[in-house]
Amino acid sequence: MSTTRPAHRRSSRTTRGRVTVLAAALAVAALPALATAAPAGATATAPAAATACSTAWGSLPKTSAPLATGRLTGVRAGHHACYDRLVVDMTGVAPGYDVRYVSQVHAEGSGAVVPVAGGARLAVVVKKGATSVPAMPSVAGYPTFRQVRWAGSFEGYTTIGLGVRARLPFRVFTVDDTATRTSRLVVDVAHTW
Repeated sequence: MSTTRPAHRRSSRTTRGRVTVLAAALAVAALPALATAAPAGATATAPAAATACSTAWGSLPKTSAPLATGRLTGVRAGHHACYDRLVVDMTGVAPGYDVRYVSQVHAEGSGAVVPVAGGARLAVVVKKGATSVPAMPSVAGYPTFRQVRWAGSFEGYTTIGLGVRARLPFRVFTVDDTATRTSRLVVDVAHTW
């Protein structure tokens, strides 16, 4: 009696293994990429990712209620195949936010108008304060972003003006990293409808 398996069984198992590896690779590729890799222990409250560029986010305001302790530590930007991304780095747990298209961005505290370049403007209000003004990222050459402007921090609220090419769909989500006690607010603006 032979102990070797028939050739058709070996090729069937190899094919299934390749299909499983391919399916896993496609699932990983479909996840939304952060501007940097998420560290171990990070959890995101992001919506499910689509396999193609999604324009189903809409352009209506996105809000979340809670204030949170901690402070804003940095602002960065990146661009991807389907959208441009703004990331606000913070200490402590992720706070609430209010992100919406506005005719003018107003400074926290004073209410003064903060000029922001672009065909449309998003007021990104983070419900967490800042003890210093972080550097604003350059978005020169980005497909959608036109300018990122600091609009102040007052009594636990921080506003950032985000100038975009036009009123395009956007999404907002937060990421908590329990290992480092840091969090991020992420704003993605699609390149097209």
